[in-house]
Amino acid sequence: MENEKAILYPLQEKDFELLYTVASDPEIWKQHPNKDRWKKEVFRTFFDGAMQSKGAFKIVEKATGNTIGSTRIYDYNEQENSIFIGYTFYAVEYWSKGINKLVKAMMLDYIFQFVSKVYFHIGANNIRSQVAIVRIGAEKIAEQEVTYFGEAPRLNFVYEISKEKWQKTKQE
Repeated sequence: MENEKAILYPLQEKDFELLYTVASDPEIWKQHPNKDRWKKEVFRTFFDGAMQSKGAFKIVEKATGNTIGSTRIYDYNEQENSIFIGYTFYAVEYWSKGINKLVKAMMLDYIFQFVSKVYFHIGANNIRSQVAIVRIGAEKIAEQEVTYFGEAPRLNFVYEISKEKWQKTKQE
């Protein structure tokens, strides 16, 4: 997937060091459920979970070719015709630059070709991500304990956006 600013490449094992260079900044993880993900051994567990998910991507800035973060598509539910987007993080220098909104829009445009609902798990204390997801039209619908790969369960808020709501939001 790509747009004018970013390209999403399927995550590969060879991407570990490049992505860890981004993830090694403790500032990124201050509001995330696991505040220690900046530590290499903790990030390794996160990365291994990403690889096993088979739905993880590295986010590359198109203009520079720099790896700037990661995101994931996971938990497809055929009966509900839904899927999750999450596990997203960006290098601090890309915060408040509109890149997250562009990446989420690109992902939603693609995913809504196949499903009618998208959900997001966002850490209960991750105010920055909660604000960002509401700005694209998602609504908080639940609170849920989520067990991340190789980690203890953490309280997350569940946000939802339907295909119809996304189409209306894009037109506004």
